[in-house]
Amino acid sequence: MIDAFELALLAFAGYRATQLAVHDTILDPARQVVFDWHSRNTDSTVRTAAVTLISCPYCMGWWISGALLATWLLVTGQFDQAPLLVHGVEWFAIAGAAVLLNRVDDTLGEVGR
Repeated sequence: MIDAFELALLAFAGYRATQLAVHDTILDPARQVVFDWHSRNTDSTVRTAAVTLISCPYCMGWWISGALLATWLLVTGQFDQAPLLVHGVEWFAIAGAAVLLNRVDDTLGEVGR
């Protein structure tokens, strides 16, 4: 099981990676490709799901947090040291903390405007 430091580290990494994937201009061209692809067939549930995923910090943050956790557990050799259910709870904790950071960022951004 990961410790509090690892949880915080992964939460901060999840927050930043989510911001990169959903908001940062460096990935605007990649997101635009998906938006253009969706606009050619707006009735497609697969295309709509893809657009929802890449434009929703909560959706994208969930999957990014899971990928970060899995990578961390595999690289540090911790994956087989706890039951899969424990890693599922860790995933919720990391994603939840990353979302909390996102909400704080959104709130502070609104205050500054």
